[in-house]
Order: sequence, then C-alpha cells, then structure tokens
Amino acid sequence: MIRRFALLAVAALLSACAANQVNNDFDASRDFAAYRTWSWKEPALQYRPDDPRIKSDLTEQRIRQSVADQLDQRGLRPAAAGSKGNLDVQTYLIVEERQQQVTTNYGGGWGNPWNGYWGAPMYNETRSVSYKVATIQIDLLDGKDGKLVWRGSDEQLLSRTTNPADRSNAIRETVARILANYPPH
Repeated sequence: MIRRFALLAVAALLSACAANQVNNDFDASRDFAAYRTWSWKEPALQYRPDDPRIKSDLTEQRIRQSVADQLDQRGLRPAAAGSKGNLDVQTYLIVEERQQQVTTNYGGGWGNPWNGYWGAPMYNETRSVSYKVATIQIDLLDGKDGKLVWRGSDEQLLSRTTNPADRSNAIRETVARILANYPPH
C-alpha cells in the first residue's frame, strides 16, 4: 500500500515535468514570408551526448521525415536537387539525466487538543528518482548569411518503448508541437 502511494507521487511529479511548454525564439527583423524553400544543413541531426546507444539511423529517419512533413504543411518546399534553400534546417536530439526529490509522508495521529492524540507517529521518506529527458531542437538558419532566424524545442520523458510505431508517433507529435509556432506571428 505504501509503495503504491510512493509510485503515485513519483508518477505525478514526473508527469508535471512532461508538461513543459514548447520553447521558441526568432529574429523579429526577418521577413519569414520570404522563406519558401529549405534544405538540410549537414549533419541534419546532431546528438548530445554523442552516444552510440542514442544514435540511430532509424531515429534520424523519423526526425527528418517529421520535420519535412511539418515544413511542407507550412508552405515550405524542399529545395531542388543541387540548389540551396532559403532556409537551412538542422536538428538536435539532446538526452539528459535528471533527478527529482520525492518525499512521502507516512503515519500520523488522530484526535484533538482536548482529548489528546493517538495513533502512529508521522515520518517522511525522501528519495531521489532519476529519469531521462529527450529534447528535440529544430534550428532554421538563413540560407544566405547562415544566421539563426528561428529555433524551437520541446522535451519529453524518454520512454523505454520498444514499439517502432510508438517511437514514430512520439517524434511526429513532438516535431508538430515545436513547429506549430512557425512562422512566428
């Protein structure tokens, strides 16, 4: 019973961490209507840390496809073969280990000051819970001068899902949330 309450508390805290807002920043002096085409800036996906357990051609393929689909929905077309786009696109997959302090209260007394208190003494148990957070960051750079014109990122708990369809959906949803604010209004 006590373990259930502790797990519930951990789940509540971690779900609060997962509810982060998408972060966006942009150069307000740029005319975003002038950007019509895009191309990948190689490497298209950079990993932080550069860990072979994180790196995957499949993950890169999923992120590339999701970004391409979202840019297409926003009216941006891939540059013709052999030409450079108005925007260069570069993405990052950043995985961080984080910790959360979780305190669980047990026991407690009953009664009132007139008739006295009875019951078990109250005590607290505090422990540290480690978890991994994956952040996808998308940078859009001006194709002419190479300067960053728009950046968006979002993070979510890194799950241990082994289902490729679930991984694809998670990446697709994250990229859609990030690019929902492009072009800036």
